Amino acid sequence: MAPIYMNTMTKHFALALIILNLLALYSIPSSGNSSEELRGLRLNTIDSCWRRNPQWRRNRPQLATCSVGFAGKMSSGNAGRGLRRYVVTDPSDDNPLSPKPGTLRYGATMVKGKVWITFQRDMRITLQKPLLISSSTAIDGRGVSVHVAGNACLVVLQASNVIIHGLHIHHCRAQGPSRVMGPEGKVVSMGQADGDAIRLVGARKVWIDHNTLYQCQDGLLDVTRGSTDVTISNNWFRDQDKVMLLGHDDGYSMDKNMKVTVVYNHFGPNCNQRMPRIRHGYAHVANNLFRGWTQYAIGGSMSPSVKSEANIFIAPKSGNKEVTWRMDTVGNKNSWKFYSVGDVFENGATFTGTGFRGANPNYNPQQNFKVANAKFVRSLTSSAGVLRCTKRSKC
Repeated sequence: MAPIYMNTMTKHFALALIILNLLALYSIPSSGNSSEELRGLRLNTIDSCWRRNPQWRRNRPQLATCSVGFAGKMSSGNAGRGLRRYVVTDPSDDNPLSPKPGTLRYGATMVKGKVWITFQRDMRITLQKPLLISSSTAIDGRGVSVHVAGNACLVVLQASNVIIHGLHIHHCRAQGPSRVMGPEGKVVSMGQADGDAIRLVGARKVWIDHNTLYQCQDGLLDVTRGSTDVTISNNWFRDQDKVMLLGHDDGYSMDKNMKVTVVYNHFGPNCNQRMPRIRHGYAHVANNLFRGWTQYAIGGSMSPSVKSEANIFIAPKSGNKEVTWRMDTVGNKNSWKFYSVGDVFENGATFTGTGFRGANPNYNPQQNFKVANAKFVRSLTSSAGVLRCTKRSKC
């Protein structure tokens, strides 16, 4: 009986080794992709930087080291020495010219220097007038449910080093000319506001990450009037006609210097156009999920440069299957650089390229990231939008 017993044990041991090897195969991160894989859970390169840390609540400014793309790392302007922490305890916005301590407007305009803004509890904030955000400000909604909704919304006006993370922003309405408290505690005269969720005007080095934006009167996100070095990542854009505008208008030539990275976002359902629409400048659109469109997904005018890389485009069941749209306002189609590399097209989607294949982002080391294969995009964008963080600090 002894030989039979030893043979059985040997088989069991060999089977155990095979199982362990298979488990290891599926749990070790793939060295060929920019995302991380841990026990079957894939995180994109931004999320893997901080979401695996169970102590993120105690070290919120770690987030500033995790950005990629044209915004680069935000740590020098939004973390480190001199950082002040501010907690929003009051959801009111009774006096936009003289904000109360404890309100979001007070933290975003009256606190000087680097400020990291968090929220005491779940809240809905109805802004009476547009909220202007100071330089070196991070608005961090992780761990609670914060809605900025129902009236005016957010503006980054000639500011830099701004992070907007973890907010629901929706049902924003147009606003007439007004005076509001602005950056550094200075009163600013505002012109007409069209009703965008977030508008950048002459802003630099801005990171917009893990927000949920929908149903605004005009658009969800505008990058205009010389704004540049912007990263738009991990957001969920849905239920909107005009989604994202990059470049003020055809006559604003300063937007030729605009550089924007659009990565790991989820577009749809029920988005019509501008995902994004680009004028003059450059956009790197990578590893995004597009769930249909009515008019088009990516379009532009004034000969912008666009590299569409490793996205998934799911065309609508009926109607326009073409991803791109162009308005040739300069009469020189050869000046366009509009091309696709590594994209996946589903349900009959097509992409018409224009110009030579040379629209590369040329990132510096602080901006650079490795674009993942498009087959991983559904996983990499599966937690786009506001994260649901548990009391045990898991996001």
